[in-house]
Amino acid sequence: MKSRKIVFIMTDSQRWDMVNCYRNTGLSTPSLDRMAAEGVRFERAYDAQPVCQAARAGIFTGQFPHTCCSWANCMGLADNTHTLGERLADHGVHTAYIGKWHLDGGDYFGLGRCPKGWDPAYWYDMKNYLDELSPEDRVRSRKPSTMEGEGISADFTFAHRCSNRGIDFLQKHGQEDFFLVVSYDEPHDPALCPKPYSEMYKDYCFPKSPNVYDDMADKPEHQRVWAGAQLDADKDALTIQWPGFFGCNSFADSEIGRMLDAVEQYAPDALVIYTSDHGDMACSHSLYAKGPAAYDEIIRVPLLMKGPGLKPGTVDPHPVSHLNLAPTIMELMGLPVPKVFEGISILPELEDPSVRCNEYVFTEFGRYEIDHDGFGGFQPMRAAFDGRYKLVINLLTSDELYDLETDPGELVNLINSPDHAAVRDRIHDAILDNMNRTRDPFRGYYWERRPWRTDAAPATWDYTLMTRQREEEDYEERQLDYSTGLPIVEATRKKG
Repeated sequence: MKSRKIVFIMTDSQRWDMVNCYRNTGLSTPSLDRMAAEGVRFERAYDAQPVCQAARAGIFTGQFPHTCCSWANCMGLADNTHTLGERLADHGVHTAYIGKWHLDGGDYFGLGRCPKGWDPAYWYDMKNYLDELSPEDRVRSRKPSTMEGEGISADFTFAHRCSNRGIDFLQKHGQEDFFLVVSYDEPHDPALCPKPYSEMYKDYCFPKSPNVYDDMADKPEHQRVWAGAQLDADKDALTIQWPGFFGCNSFADSEIGRMLDAVEQYAPDALVIYTSDHGDMACSHSLYAKGPAAYDEIIRVPLLMKGPGLKPGTVDPHPVSHLNLAPTIMELMGLPVPKVFEGISILPELEDPSVRCNEYVFTEFGRYEIDHDGFGGFQPMRAAFDGRYKLVINLLTSDELYDLETDPGELVNLINSPDHAAVRDRIHDAILDNMNRTRDPFRGYYWERRPWRTDAAPATWDYTLMTRQREEEDYEERQLDYSTGLPIVEATRKKG
């Protein structure tokens, strides 16, 4: 299976069960439901970090946020990091990025400048959108109250303008080799949307999951701090009502429908990929928004693919990661997968859903923000999921282990369960191995020496004594060995 035409669509803050084909909650997403019926729905897809920038880094660089210096919003990518757009463009693929980027260090809206590799004629981030508006309309575009009264038209929204540009690209370039990204900010707040979407959920309540009632007694301290007063709130009286957000969720689906129609008209042989960057806690475990946790509400994401060679109505049950997307796209395009990519291609899984490519998928957390306070400050986390069990290492507080087969709501923390010690330690070893393999700059003995890990190695200053250097030979000369000054022979080797 190969495809030299790919349309990549993504949303922001659209958690997996806000898409009807995953869970029927009463939210309307007919376009995505149609896409799932016509292609592959990945049942267990996970992001690299549940924060806007860091999640996008995992998708568009093929590297963990800790590798490309993108482990908090507003940091910008490392200057020696090359995005998927640049890599594909250098192989003759027409690449265009339309929509929210959030990888240039320009806080929420971006800098309005096209990065290397993407077509400047189609570049359009949120700064470019704001530049089109009057000062008064800029303010209106950031206030949910703008939807009251007469409301707004679809063409006032960022999503609609992104779709317009995406459709224009397909009209003009649908017969070329291309990689087109359409990245909506919606349904992320302020969640502006036109009627009828702004009014269709006025009396709607999102169904409460059992984990809304989690008393957090055996959960990490930082999560209880995050929950604050909500922890003691009357959960029976709680209603999860969010008319604007849920309305914008359905509005975003309608814009995705416009893109799917355009693909069918102008590039019917294209592969379409859809995902979201992360979810929202929405009162589960008494938490809100996203942050330093690995609950499915924020790290599990919707992921759909449709196109030639994919069997309609396929459900893939295996764990996959946003880190799998960049190598898969390179392989679909018939191009070599760079050594610096930290995930593997899941093309064999696309061709045969009985194949499982990942033994584990990994998620991390560094920091939510660096430019202002809040969000718990520095809360380093590393987590892994093996398809059933999820282990979460919270470096500054305490750790978590969940059996998602028997406890899908992640209510019972098994971290100190003697019956689960073997599986816990196996996944812990996988996390440590992944930190070493990916040159995680935060690695060290303290991740291994957890209170429950009775066979942990003694603390040493040198830790594993290994050195690991980048192998980015498409864009830079082979790095040099510190002890000889000559090009490295083996990138991973003993040092000292």
